Amino acid sequence: MNADRPGIGRIAAGAVAVAAMLPYLTLKTLWLTGTPLGVNDPALMDDPSMEGLNAMTFGMDAVGLVLALAFTMRWGMRLPAWLVLLPIWVGTGLLSVVAAVAPVLATLTGGSAFEGGPIQPWVYMMVYGGFLGQACGLIAGFVLYARDRWPAVFVTRLDHPFPSPTRPFQTVVAWGSLVVVAPIAAVRFAWAVQGTGGPAAVLQDALKGLLALGAAVALVALVRRRGHGPFARPLALAWLGSGCLFGWGLYAMILRSVGGPLGGSAAAGLPDLIELFGMLTGLVMGMCGAFLLAERSGVRDVEPVQQPLERVQGEADRRTADHGHR
Repeated sequence: MNADRPGIGRIAAGAVAVAAMLPYLTLKTLWLTGTPLGVNDPALMDDPSMEGLNAMTFGMDAVGLVLALAFTMRWGMRLPAWLVLLPIWVGTGLLSVVAAVAPVLATLTGGSAFEGGPIQPWVYMMVYGGFLGQACGLIAGFVLYARDRWPAVFVTRLDHPFPSPTRPFQTVVAWGSLVVVAPIAAVRFAWAVQGTGGPAAVLQDALKGLLALGAAVALVALVRRRGHGPFARPLALAWLGSGCLFGWGLYAMILRSVGGPLGGSAAAGLPDLIELFGMLTGLVMGMCGAFLLAERSGVRDVEPVQQPLERVQGEADRRTADHGHR
């Protein structure tokens, strides 16, 4: 089979993602062109900061649309790796939190959490429902796309040896990230226990804390090659957690910089420091992961992970995974 030709799974995942994006892109287009559909206070959309944020979020979803198409088209396999990995890393970090929190929040509050704001409740339900569809489609599409383009990631062991000139640097970065992430996660857990920000804040703080701490531990395991399981398992956790730290931290810093209705209070405080250090730590963790993946891409004759149902006499049937992170 030609790996450049997308299978039905990649096509279906891309179609789900695109279908989930269209209502959001339509709504943003209406807001940017002066139609305050679903807005209780139309003057809110005239604020320059809101216009800028609407343009930014429209652009982010447009990038997601291009990625969804790349996962379903043959030309997507020829894109430079960084052009695919960087936006999907940030996107999955953002969407994973929304996709996990929104359904739980709607179930616990019956939709009342979306009432009383400047935006009508049906808009929130549509937007977060679309984010859920985007998350499912983009993540599934990317996993299937990555499995076809970089199969070695999915079949090699975590402890497989390979030359790594930057491993000492990676070790320092991984342990340093864990040292910084531990207090960040502790603060988020404390906020979640206090519950002062409402159910949405509680769920987000708890999940962000778990993802951040899990990612830091997973990165240490990846760099030290500790464990005999598949390399892809800790990689997935490190990927999501570092993307969450960087994506949400960057988004919070942008909101803080532009000010306006969503910019928060004028005085800086602990939440700003948590977001800032989270963004910087997520960026460093992502760069460390990029070094690690780049060095593993040169590995040849990789021994696949022994699956539980494989028999010893099946060793002769194995084929090497000679694919780099091209």
